[in-house]
Amino acid sequence: MAEPGGGRPVTVSDVQQLVRRKDEIEAQIKACYELLEGQKGVGMHEPLVDAEGFPRSDIDLYQVRTARHNIICLQNDHKALMKQVEEALHKLHAREKEKHAKDEAEALAEAMSQSQSLPQAFAKVNTVTPGSPASVSGLQVDDEIVEFGSVNANNFQNLQNIATVVQHSEGRPLSVTVIRGGRRVHVGLTPKRWAGKGLLG
Repeated sequence: MAEPGGGRPVTVSDVQQLVRRKDEIEAQIKACYELLEGQKGVGMHEPLVDAEGFPRSDIDLYQVRTARHNIICLQNDHKALMKQVEEALHKLHAREKEKHAKDEAEALAEAMSQSQSLPQAFAKVNTVTPGSPASVSGLQVDDEIVEFGSVNANNFQNLQNIATVVQHSEGRPLSVTVIRGGRRVHVGLTPKRWAGKGLLG
């Protein structure tokens, strides 16, 4: 986001530089006030002439006038600088906000494209018996099955398809793909006889 007038975007170091300049001006103003204080405590508005209207002889008039003039100029600079600091901070925050919104939009787009690229599930795991071949392989309840050996959403008709694959694959590892928590997970499952019912559990 370039600045109006084709400048470059405001950075944190720009703001730090402005703040340093502000501190320098404040130090200069303080020094000028100390100088006035040293001249018999004349401030910005005490008269520089005596009761008879003659220039005061107890103070260095030139120094006082110069200090007063410098204070006025520095205060104007300070005011302008404070405005710049405020604007720079505002631009910086606006840019951060814009960047944050862009990051969020990108993350959302990524999530959307991920969910679109996930294959279609044709069955869902309702139960997994502890100690069963299914449990040992790492299958979990609520896993959505997208591939079970040669069976997928395109050729699946009923659970008999899966039963057939299981019977033909006893003792041989089957490649099973599930969707878990929005991500594709591969599980190696070997149907075999165990203490419970069936070859999977």
